[in-house]
Amino acid sequence: MSRERGLAQRHLVPHFTGAAAWLAPDLPIFERGEGCYLWDSDGNRHLDGLAGLFCVNIGHGRADLSAVAAKQMEALAYSTNWGFAHPASIEAAALIAEVAPGDLSEVFFVSSGSEAVESALKFARNYHLARGEDSRYKVISRNWSYHGTTLGALAVTAIPKFRDPYLPMLWDGVRHVPNTRQCTSPGGTPAGELTCVSAIEEMILAEGPETVSMVIAEPVQNGGGALVPPDGYWQELRRICDRYGVLLCADEVICSFGRFGHWFASERFGVVPDMITFAKGVTSAYQPLGGLLIRGPLVEEIFESPGGSFVHGSTFGGHPVATAVAVANITAMRDEGLLEHVLATEGYFRERLQGVADAHTCIGEVRGTGFFYAVDLCADSGTGLDLSPGQESALRGGVLGGFVRDARVTIRPDDRGYTGLSISPPLVADAEVIDDLVGRVDQIAGRVDQWLAENH
Repeated sequence: MSRERGLAQRHLVPHFTGAAAWLAPDLPIFERGEGCYLWDSDGNRHLDGLAGLFCVNIGHGRADLSAVAAKQMEALAYSTNWGFAHPASIEAAALIAEVAPGDLSEVFFVSSGSEAVESALKFARNYHLARGEDSRYKVISRNWSYHGTTLGALAVTAIPKFRDPYLPMLWDGVRHVPNTRQCTSPGGTPAGELTCVSAIEEMILAEGPETVSMVIAEPVQNGGGALVPPDGYWQELRRICDRYGVLLCADEVICSFGRFGHWFASERFGVVPDMITFAKGVTSAYQPLGGLLIRGPLVEEIFESPGGSFVHGSTFGGHPVATAVAVANITAMRDEGLLEHVLATEGYFRERLQGVADAHTCIGEVRGTGFFYAVDLCADSGTGLDLSPGQESALRGGVLGGFVRDARVTIRPDDRGYTGLSISPPLVADAEVIDDLVGRVDQIAGRVDQWLAENH
């Protein structure tokens, strides 16, 4: 065992990682990255099929971004946005507002996606208080949605294994409704009549519209496996929220900054929400940064109220180095045409993944769009046979993860509402990288087919 691996296993507490995987003698220790690939301390090359965690959009090893960070550190390593401003945060906010849809023109910076969601919850409450609507505090979210791990964001999250240990600590103002995959309406049903749409309006009415503060949803939901909404879904959410005076928040921590070929996925789905949360791709993860985009008139209403301010803040919100890197990252993505590349390449990506699905009976469905897909596993796609409880438990318990590690690819073995693989490479992935990535998915699917044949 390498010295680094031993030190990691002795001193470093992992995130969302079981003990067996963390204590494995072949635990990868990544030392460097370039483009869409990572190299570990044993010299092995891995394909980063998850863009880190849906965040290294511009790819690894960009010396231009590290140079910007170093230059900013030399000029001004830290300053706060509490009563002051500095050039990097000003430029970043203006640039993000420039590419945002509609009148989303105000940016509140934090350091992570969870903090961005916390900020949205607090802003919605502050907004309603500014309007004298003291009773509005409840939030409507969707089943299997993921919105973060801090306690406020975790209350809105609807993934049982993340929530259950902390249920006594979570506030009771959140109501969860069916997501788009749980819709029971037949094909061809108008968007306004879909059960997954009517459930939101029914929940608002059941709770009392005067008590509901916000509806939050991911444009393409991660939990459940890359759930692309039906046509008209987001327009219906906008209509419902407008009707009852509820704020609409698009959680775009994963979806923004090019993942779906637009700066914000809300634009792709033709809606202007009241708020957009972002993080991850805003700096391509070269620095921690998140934020909340807000429609200008909403901020004005708070500023003009007796309170006169948004009662929220953090030490590192709008950090000079992070915001300087955000400016460099967004500028490079724009100048290099990465959004156009995603739109031009997504069809080929989807076609290649579907080809793998057609070749393996263990793949029931490929879902997704842009550069974000889920491969949903089953026992036999030909007969429509689902995985047995034992098969599902074993695959989720480490079998599938082992196949992924053996293929030296960082796609995610997923168990959040389905059993399968989450795939989301850096946006710089070209046809050659996509072929390599899909080839490794094909290898994993082949091993799953064989394993299922041996484990009825």
